[in-house]
Amino acid sequence: MAQLVQQYLDRICAEHKGVTDGALADYIPELASVDPDGFALSLSSADGFIYESGHSAREFTIQSISKPFTYALALDQIGAAAVDAKIGVEPSGEAFNEISVDSTTKIPKNPMINAGAITAVSLIPAAGPDERFAMIQDFYSAFVGRRLEVDDEVYASEKATGSRNRAIGYMLQSFGVLDDDPDEVLDVYYRQCSLRVTTTDLAKMGATLARGGVNPQTGRRVTDAAVVKRTLSVMVTCGMYDAAGDWVSAVGMPAKSGVGGGIVAVLPGQLGIGVYSPLLDPKGNSVRGVRVCRSLSEQLGLHFLTVARDSRATLRAIYEPSDGIRVYETHGDLLFSGAEQVVRIADRERNSFDVAILDVSRVDDIDSAARALLSGMSAALRADGKAGYLVDPDGMVIRSEPELEAIRYMTVDDAVAAAQAWQARGGVSPR
Repeated sequence: MAQLVQQYLDRICAEHKGVTDGALADYIPELASVDPDGFALSLSSADGFIYESGHSAREFTIQSISKPFTYALALDQIGAAAVDAKIGVEPSGEAFNEISVDSTTKIPKNPMINAGAITAVSLIPAAGPDERFAMIQDFYSAFVGRRLEVDDEVYASEKATGSRNRAIGYMLQSFGVLDDDPDEVLDVYYRQCSLRVTTTDLAKMGATLARGGVNPQTGRRVTDAAVVKRTLSVMVTCGMYDAAGDWVSAVGMPAKSGVGGGIVAVLPGQLGIGVYSPLLDPKGNSVRGVRVCRSLSEQLGLHFLTVARDSRATLRAIYEPSDGIRVYETHGDLLFSGAEQVVRIADRERNSFDVAILDVSRVDDIDSAARALLSGMSAALRADGKAGYLVDPDGMVIRSEPELEAIRYMTVDDAVAAAQAWQARGGVSPR
């Protein structure tokens, strides 16, 4: 039944497969030579289950997606007060590579523009650039759950063409923001941006943020919840550069883009998303990546203001009222992430029952994505030689689908009786 979610993702990718708008980031020569047709989407649930669509194994460089993670490392290592003394948290309204600082404070406006990101690198406490980069590399790798490596060609290309970033570095030194040699700090910055990732890596990084700093696959705490809260807050307001307002209103997830074509998005408490498509809009965001994230948000109800109550939507109980019959009892507001959890748990346990009964009688609200997933459970079970029934007295899931009325019951007792009759007939449904 996990294929029900997979079908959603595959369909959303198919909707945008033909998009060819945008251009490669040709100001970094190595990025100008990548395959413009590369396209992938990965999603990690908060418990670490991964869905992938497209070229999800294809590696690309992390670029500016690195910025919130180095900012998080700085917060983790030296604390918010010390970081705030060097980097602001206000949206800049400027291009990501603008050579500027705040006119009043003379510090970078936020950590998601180049000036702030370069400053964040300088704040990582280390004896030298190699040790500093090793700390960054280890930190990112802990978010992913595997060791990330540098793309040497991209690193060399960025370093050779980084005049604008060198100007930013020396500007920061002139204002007393950088205490270390600007060229050494910039070398670490170029290496950090050149780390290779996949969309699945990004989804795992997003899921680790969604879990408050705990990698859901390894179980390792990478950083603490206070660091994650601050990092996600800045991602909401500044992560998509001067398109942040459009992003928040249309997509509604903390996110960060990179000129390598990647986007990481986070739904706190629930999931992480990684998207890749290297054709960029004038603001440096992936054209197709933004459209995919917008479709995901709209079709799966992922806007963080929509899902504020979804943390209450859980499986209330799982029990067996009779041999071979399993009841999955839900409650609260059942949206996409809650429905995904239900169908995946039922899928994982399907060899342990003949009949699954989904009880939604205590559900307060449900969205269209969750409704579609749950409606598809019965067909998926039938294809596996089993049966699925629904306790839905208020028509939360089944509204105008007459073909599904046969599996709908008013009470759990009625559904159990029907399940026992199905078993007695040898697993044959009445005609």
